[in-house]
Amino acid sequence: MDQEIGEFLRTRRARLNPAEAGLPEYGRRRVPGLRREEVAQLAGVSVDYYVRLEQGRSPSASDAVLDAIARALRLDDTERAHLRNLVRPVKSPRIKAGPQRVRQGLHRVVELMTHAPAFVLGHRMDVLAWNDLADAVLGFSTWTRRNAAYQAFLDPAARGFYREWPRVAAETVAVLRLSAGRRPDDPQLAALVGELSMKDDLFRELWARHEVKEKTFGRKLLRHPIVGDLDLAYETLAPAGDAEQMLVVFTAAAGSASAERLGLLASWTATAPDTVAH
Repeated sequence: MDQEIGEFLRTRRARLNPAEAGLPEYGRRRVPGLRREEVAQLAGVSVDYYVRLEQGRSPSASDAVLDAIARALRLDDTERAHLRNLVRPVKSPRIKAGPQRVRQGLHRVVELMTHAPAFVLGHRMDVLAWNDLADAVLGFSTWTRRNAAYQAFLDPAARGFYREWPRVAAETVAVLRLSAGRRPDDPQLAALVGELSMKDDLFRELWARHEVKEKTFGRKLLRHPIVGDLDLAYETLAPAGDAEQMLVVFTAAAGSASAERLGLLASWTATAPDTVAH
């Protein structure tokens, strides 16, 4: 975790230049971005204190100090929360071995959403449950491994299926990085990151950037093999009582070609034979 703190802060420093921070620029810089002493100056702390923080040697850093450093580095709200998680990790309940489970009531809610693709993601980006329309759109039942990060990087079809695959790839890594910061003691999450880092060069490159992102809402541009292009919005909801799971729902704009194509897929799933429960 100490190394994670240093790497995160160094990548945040590297993306700022003195002019953006309101500082004069003196001399040639060996590396891009702000120097440690400049961050310390902007945050109002000693250089020695900031260096110790970047080395993971200040676990007692106050909220006021972390907020000052966040302002100096122009961190957004998600990055601020991630910094706190790294500096002062919250002791989480014991991570259960094996797959996460979706409670029966939530599973039933997903099944009843017949006009919108809906599915449940675990904190490791495992796809834990889905309805028939989500399967028709995203093909969960055909995935070799039902994990969104694994599929995005290691399924050869993903690059053609996601019309903005580079953006999907970057967002996937940022969501996974945020989850890893919240759960540094999850061995299965660490194993997934290690596997993807070993098998995919781009994942390894994106992971080293230390970008973090909440999966709250956005859009997905898909190239469906049967109905063609789908332009979908998504909303992510956190089920009460379980912060380890996310309910994701896709929608299409009313009257759009995507809504028509989604309706076509819905009609097919409504008349298809019953499939194995998921």
